Amino acid sequence: MKKETLNTDIIVVGCGIVGLAVVRELRARYPRLALTAIDKEGSLACHASGRNSGVVHAGFYYSPESLKARLTAEGNRLLTEYCLKRSLSILRCGKVVVAKDESEVALLDELKRRGEANNVELEVIDEKRLAAIEPNARTHRAALYSPSTSTINPREVVESIAAELTEGCRLLLNERFVRRIDAGCIETTSRMIRFKHLINSAGLYADKVAHQFGVGGEYTLLPFKGLYLGYKDDGLVRTHVYPVPDLKNPFLGVHLTKTADGHVKVGPTAIPAFWREQYKGLANFNVSEFVEVLSSEARLFAVDSFNFRRLAFDELRKYYGHRMQDEAAALVKKLDPGKFSGFLSPGIRAQLLDRRTSKLVMDFVVEHAENSTHILNAVSPAFTCAFSFANFVVDEMQNRCIIGA
Repeated sequence: MKKETLNTDIIVVGCGIVGLAVVRELRARYPRLALTAIDKEGSLACHASGRNSGVVHAGFYYSPESLKARLTAEGNRLLTEYCLKRSLSILRCGKVVVAKDESEVALLDELKRRGEANNVELEVIDEKRLAAIEPNARTHRAALYSPSTSTINPREVVESIAAELTEGCRLLLNERFVRRIDAGCIETTSRMIRFKHLINSAGLYADKVAHQFGVGGEYTLLPFKGLYLGYKDDGLVRTHVYPVPDLKNPFLGVHLTKTADGHVKVGPTAIPAFWREQYKGLANFNVSEFVEVLSSEARLFAVDSFNFRRLAFDELRKYYGHRMQDEAAALVKKLDPGKFSGFLSPGIRAQLLDRRTSKLVMDFVVEHAENSTHILNAVSPAFTCAFSFANFVVDEMQNRCIIGA
């Protein structure tokens, strides 16, 4: 049976937070454009956009020359304003980063330097000041305080943006990208879509879409599973409490997070997954993905790139919740192991791997082809950066004369 053909000016593949933010920005600048966004799922925020921590990051982890540094502080401001203006859930609790020894105190100074370069409000505080801000946090001599870090409800934000787009834009759910037909046409589950420009924001499958357009052949996405433990005492902490991170690693380590509704959760893990949507058991198992992912992880294990062996072993042990409990206990003065309530809904982090160097790509990656734009690495803090990221993508399209100035 022949599929119907839909014509549009711009097609966005993927209705996660970044894809929807790009559609929103395009509509604001170019209200006459015909805009269409598709998503393979039957509802919104089924993957990273609905399964992330909800933390609105301040932007002090990232090296000043990076896109993350350029976009996070502004993204924090825009997302915070969006939630406040629309009365969406937001807990403006702040965050402390605590040190376990003198070597980590020196890293606090580096984080402070990065924060200043990235226009982020930060304060290095002593133990007395820390006790006033977060009485239960434990540190060695000094800590870092970020007042602009907060938490939102990710699904609520995604659904709010989608509701804005119901007029003037097509949002087509249950519409999976199947293949590229030619330079101006793709096939989806139920139709053919002809377009002038395609924007690929397909998350876990962004590399697969890009490869069909001859883009990003040197990259593949690796999935890492993020698990959180629930905690039954909402009064455990007032703020987010984080350890000092390894700045060579894209993962921030186990920390204590206050959710938008005031609950406490502990995590996440960064466990190497074996297929892209390995949330629970064998659900969504895909043989070709399993072979591909396992092959990539085996190569990383063999060459031990970015200490992958240690990372893999350490993270896999966190399937036993007591390992996460022990790491959380190092951050606070008091924690009751009996109050943990088990694992919460898991998420998958789509982390870009550069096959040329066998290293994880730390920064956002956006690449352009003749009539397509590909958001290949939209990892944390992409949710925080959604609006500033969208501004950046549309600016890039304007600068390349993809759309009118």
